[in-house]
Amino acid sequence: MTRDAGPQALTPTLPGLGDTLIGEHGVAVPGEPEFGLFARLGAEAFGTFTLVLATVGVALYAGVGGVGAGTLGVALAAGIAVIAGSVVAGHISGGHFNPAVSLGAAVAGRLRWSSLLPYWLAQVVGGALATALLFIVTANFPALEGDERVFFAQASNGFREHSPIAAQAGGVGFGLLGAFVVEVAVTAVFVTVFLGARSRRAPAGLAPFTIGLTYVAMLLVAIPVTNGSLNPARSTASALLAEPWALEQLWLFWVAPLLGAAVAGAVAFVIFEPRMTVLELDEDDDETDGDDDEGAARIAESLERSGTSEDPGTARY
Repeated sequence: MTRDAGPQALTPTLPGLGDTLIGEHGVAVPGEPEFGLFARLGAEAFGTFTLVLATVGVALYAGVGGVGAGTLGVALAAGIAVIAGSVVAGHISGGHFNPAVSLGAAVAGRLRWSSLLPYWLAQVVGGALATALLFIVTANFPALEGDERVFFAQASNGFREHSPIAAQAGGVGFGLLGAFVVEVAVTAVFVTVFLGARSRRAPAGLAPFTIGLTYVAMLLVAIPVTNGSLNPARSTASALLAEPWALEQLWLFWVAPLLGAAVAGAVAFVIFEPRMTVLELDEDDDETDGDDDEGAARIAESLERSGTSEDPGTARY
């Protein structure tokens, strides 16, 4: 262990614990998975593509009699896509597939802030590619010729007259406040569950299913109100190809989910992240490069005193 020449008292990593960071309050922060940035961004783009393809692809035909899957079908399709993406790509990038989840992970200390914008870009691009593919398919249906954007609007997120319940309520849907509150709430619950299921003390192997089923439940709450966003990348992907109102109302489906995710990240940081004592360094530690084993042993002892013997360098995303 060495001291940094800069203003920080410690170097960003500690010997024997991989990419573990020690925060100013003595919090052990797990490093990101051992994959390069481009691999992680590719995994995020693929996972978001799969999620949006399933969600919007089913939502487009949800109300079509005889072939549509309905509200439950949309929620199940999205949840299954989350489970599949988490299993396939979660160990690479963390399996966020959602800008709100990435923000929550950053607030909770699970994702470097420098990676946040690249994650968001990969997620938006992946989602946009999925809806572009769906648009090509719908454009090949003669009955929809000239009305493709109207068709896509029914799978977009909205409020007031564009709230899904408006069709059964004489054109009057949930207002701005109702839409905002439900999106903040369901996203906060979902991101909290995500971060809790991915924490080091959670039962191994259950995270994808816990996360996916929670996504289903929260969508069932939100779909009647806003068509169920919880995910700014999903909302952006459908709005880009829908009628103009979808882009005009898109701001809410960034602001509300991100606010809910920030709250969830703060809660997760307090609840799920174990604390450890920051070790004082002897003067000899500054000049010795061969004491890594001794340093790791001292850190392990500190972890045990803090209530955990797990290696905080093992990030379970």
